[in-house]
Amino acid sequence: MKIYLDVCAIQRPLDTPDQIRIVLEAEAVLGIVALFDTGRLELLSSDALIYETEQNPLPVGQEHAKAILSKAKRILRLSDEAKSRAAQLVELGFKPLDALHLALAEIGKADYFCTCDERLLRKAQPMTGLQVKVVSPLDLVQEMEK
Repeated sequence: MKIYLDVCAIQRPLDTPDQIRIVLEAEAVLGIVALFDTGRLELLSSDALIYETEQNPLPVGQEHAKAILSKAKRILRLSDEAKSRAAQLVELGFKPLDALHLALAEIGKADYFCTCDERLLRKAQPMTGLQVKVVSPLDLVQEMEK
């Protein structure tokens, strides 16, 4: 199963655990990452993930994300196809960087795009034209248990 974790999900274990949802999502992300190590799940990385990670002003956040992204067997490259699909997704109301991540996940044939971004989840989940299922870390864990 191919998984595209966005930076929000990758960084969730570093967030302040001041809400139960954050604690649960952090644990779910750590469990998902452990499954990359066993080979049960395949992590997809991308030029967009690497770029966004490098923009993090906190060294611990950069190191954490780079450690997770290093588990990826494949890095999806920015291409004209990705840019074109991202432009279509922007027209549907997605933020440009979110649209690029979604486009790359589709091109990489990810089974799941995992995010903790509530706005992105609310926007993407009811859409029928996406070629990847957008889920929270908790949803992804539930999907894997089916």
